[in-house]
Amino acid sequence: MNKPRLWTKDFIIVSLLNFSLVLVFYLLVVVIGQYVTGDLGASVSEAGLVVGVFIVGAMLGRLLIGQNMDVVGRRRSLLAGLALAAFSSALYFVEAGINWLIALRLLHGISLGIASTASSTVVAHLIPASRRGEGIGYFSMSNSLATAIGPFIGIWLAQHSSFDVILLFCCALSVASCGVALLLRVPEENYSGETPPPQRLSFSPSRFLEPRVVPLCVIILLVAVFYSGVLSFVNAYATERQLVQAASFFFMAYSLSVLASRPFTGRLLDARGAHVIMYPAFVLMGSGLLLLGVADSGSMLLVSGCLIGIGFGNMQSCIQAMAIQAVDSNRMALATSTFFIFIDAGLGFGPSLLGLLIPHIGFANMYMLLGALTLLTMLPYLLLHRRGIATFATERRV
Repeated sequence: MNKPRLWTKDFIIVSLLNFSLVLVFYLLVVVIGQYVTGDLGASVSEAGLVVGVFIVGAMLGRLLIGQNMDVVGRRRSLLAGLALAAFSSALYFVEAGINWLIALRLLHGISLGIASTASSTVVAHLIPASRRGEGIGYFSMSNSLATAIGPFIGIWLAQHSSFDVILLFCCALSVASCGVALLLRVPEENYSGETPPPQRLSFSPSRFLEPRVVPLCVIILLVAVFYSGVLSFVNAYATERQLVQAASFFFMAYSLSVLASRPFTGRLLDARGAHVIMYPAFVLMGSGLLLLGVADSGSMLLVSGCLIGIGFGNMQSCIQAMAIQAVDSNRMALATSTFFIFIDAGLGFGPSLLGLLIPHIGFANMYMLLGALTLLTMLPYLLLHRRGIATFATERRV
């Protein structure tokens, strides 16, 4: 029996667009803090605000578009988000002080929230239902690649050129994405007589989240908080341990491990269900964090990056696939938005919470604690799984 086709032109285009969006975000996030403190002469706390307000904007964008995508249309939502991202990228060339930059970062974050939620919703409708786990896994690889390549390009450009060149690169990539998006054909929702289409935009707080996927998203919120400790503090920790050279390859090891595992885990999710992926992922991520806490060599640091990558990377795509599978077609946009709101909250607010802890217990003990908490998070997931909330279609058919 032939499998339905996954690698269509539209699937590839949406994956490339998502890669471009995430790459620009990670490229700027590694260089803009230094620009704020160096070129603008702002304080470290103001630099932190410039970085963090982007996440707030992304969450706002997701809240707004999640409940309104079927009113606006999926293709128009994606094009609007990409156009706003290109417009925001061009505005970076306007130098009007720190307050202007904070407002611009908020706007740029909103554009990312709209465009990335739209791209994830579009791809969910492009993937054949029988290959949803595999398809979401491959699509999520665009995030993994961008998280490794974006910072690498950003640091390289910062060392060999000016901030204006970095802005020009980001602006050109954003404009090119708008042009490529025009080639995309997007399936829109077909409403029946029993389910009339929404007629107007809604901004009701009661419709910001999809209730059916919130319990699942609490799990990704927790592990995102744990992972934020790696994302934000691993370089400082490596400096403390005199492992700076190995640290420069940490996220490359993370991304390569995700890329190597996704083709197998996606197919396994479709064939055997979520539990076969999730329980080993908890163990691998927890073990990686524990290993990171005792790392005293470059090889231990890189092995921990691989374990965390396989664990957290596959948990992300698995929970996203479960969230999409749990709702009807016309609720996929809201379910996708809910998933990303929770993961953004974990990655965005986690560093602030963990930053309060570090002065008291240090980096190493923090990673040991996060490893133990990751393993303990299996318990609420087990409860959801037994109640039939954390399941994939394959498990429900068994």
